Amino acid sequence: MNLDYIDKINGYGDNVVRLYHFDFTQAIQFLDIFKETIIKNKKSLDFSKINFIQSRNCNLTLQISDEDLGITTEDNLNYFCDMTIEGYEKMVPLLEPFCKKESKGYQYLYDVDSLTDFLFSPDGTW
Repeated sequence: MNLDYIDKINGYGDNVVRLYHFDFTQAIQFLDIFKETIIKNKKSLDFSKINFIQSRNCNLTLQISDEDLGITTEDNLNYFCDMTIEGYEKMVPLLEPFCKKESKGYQYLYDVDSLTDFLFSPDGTW
């Protein structure tokens, strides 16, 4: 499983933090860690601490916030996804199909007014 940041993916200046290059077994592992850390324990999840995620050019930390803000950065290296518990709970059913079988699809994990989207894509495409 790889993590990277791609800027200006379209004519509107949108960016994407992409979690990609994985199979359904890694998707299951990721979802388990996600649910345990964020939903159950209500703690931040630093992707650099997940041993099967290889960072290419950035790090991402999921943080619990009072409002759904999406992904932001101050240094173009360390990215923070600030969402409410409810916002993270909405991601669970979006992640689950990737845990059942190999998939060629992709999924954006939130729909908030942010310049940076969060993409979950087994083969890295969108």
